Amino acid sequence: MTDISLSLILLAALLASASPGPATLTIAGTSMASGRRSGLAVASGVTTGSFMWSVSAAFGLGAIMLANSWLFEIVRYAGAAYLGWLAIRSARSAWLGAALKVPPVTERSVRGQYAKGLALHLTNPKAILFFGALYSVGVPPGTPVTALVTIILAVGALSFTVFHGYALIFSSAPMTRAYARAKRGFEVVFALFFGAAALRILTARLV
Repeated sequence: MTDISLSLILLAALLASASPGPATLTIAGTSMASGRRSGLAVASGVTTGSFMWSVSAAFGLGAIMLANSWLFEIVRYAGAAYLGWLAIRSARSAWLGAALKVPPVTERSVRGQYAKGLALHLTNPKAILFFGALYSVGVPPGTPVTALVTIILAVGALSFTVFHGYALIFSSAPMTRAYARAKRGFEVVFALFFGAAALRILTARLV
């Protein structure tokens, strides 16, 4: 690890994972609306997606996808479509303006929330760019597999801490009370954010 700055890699990963984005907003919204267990399930899905992209980038899949633009475009449009669907759901909830009703938490609902978090991160084209840059810039060619595994595990542990920390914070009693009082306003913000993110993915030159 002498040629690798693990601290800089972790700092970059921290800034990327903790900064506001579709993943953190989804974790926050789910935690406030559906409770801690559902929020943690979404966080687990996002963490799994982050781990999968990290492994893929470490062993060259990210570079392959960027070199084959049609593969990247599939992820790009899938991500935009998924964010657009989340925007429509939030806008519909804001329009209806129904009072907050926390659904019962079942194993099926937990699996569904996990799948939502996983789908959100696997269809995020910027995750490909971030992890691709992280490993191409921060990890020199010829790095031993043991060092790569160390980086993957360290970045994965950081992602787990950040995303699950969001779920714990936003499922706290003060946050859920704030959401219950201003549910329509929160949903409007979510709808605008997800819609803007989808539009940005569609129009931005990512590669």
